[in-house]
Amino acid sequence: MDDHRKYQSNNTKNRNLWIMSQALSDAYLWRRDRLPTITVQADVTGDVQAATVVSKLEPQMAAVRGGLMPSENIVVGGAVEKSAQSNYYLMLEVPMMAAITLVILIFQLQSFSRLLMVLSVAPLGLIGVVVAMLLGNSPLGFVATLGILALVGMIVRNSVILVDQIQHNHAAGMRSWDAVVFAAVHRLRPILLTAAAAILGMIPIMRDVFWAPMAYAISGGLAGATLLTLLFLPTLYIACFRIREDEHEGHLGEAAKPQEA
Repeated sequence: MDDHRKYQSNNTKNRNLWIMSQALSDAYLWRRDRLPTITVQADVTGDVQAATVVSKLEPQMAAVRGGLMPSENIVVGGAVEKSAQSNYYLMLEVPMMAAITLVILIFQLQSFSRLLMVLSVAPLGLIGVVVAMLLGNSPLGFVATLGILALVGMIVRNSVILVDQIQHNHAAGMRSWDAVVFAAVHRLRPILLTAAAAILGMIPIMRDVFWAPMAYAISGGLAGATLLTLLFLPTLYIACFRIREDEHEGHLGEAAKPQEA
């Protein structure tokens, strides 16, 4: 390590030819986690993110790691490392966030069965997230994770609105079947308009390198989950409470009339 060198790459894409510049540094022995370290740096250009470059280079890096001595190692740093650290600290706050959300929902819905129905719709947003991020060739990093967490709140909000409308229709004296159907029809336009407004608001930042993953996650997930919410949630409600279309208002019975959990 007497002749310590710091290499800087001027080429950022995964090509066969790499332009390398070599320069002598000052008489310092750089360490990372108390280990002697040689740093290789590179800049990304255009609309390419660091996570995308690292994923493409991973097979070559794995081959290089295989030829190293046991005391040697290659560690990815920079933006990818910072993103992993940010995700770690973000996940530490998720349990508290989930607990507060559950408490608010249970006070709003006043039923564990309806709470489970509302929460069951949230994973449906991942279908649209995966499709949108694959089409946009966007990496799943810290910013995309923020978008997914925000997306869960939007989906749960739409589900709560729909379930609350069903309960309002029941309180107005509607039959169970009609209450579900009219709730889905009555809330169709407001839910679609709010979802469309959120999706259109994400379009301007889809071309931004930093914010594009969040834009794709929110727009794709919200588009898919909104349509599935309007179809899946009423169907789940009818199935869970065993509501039948031919039930009459005066003979709903215990099976057709929703019970509090």
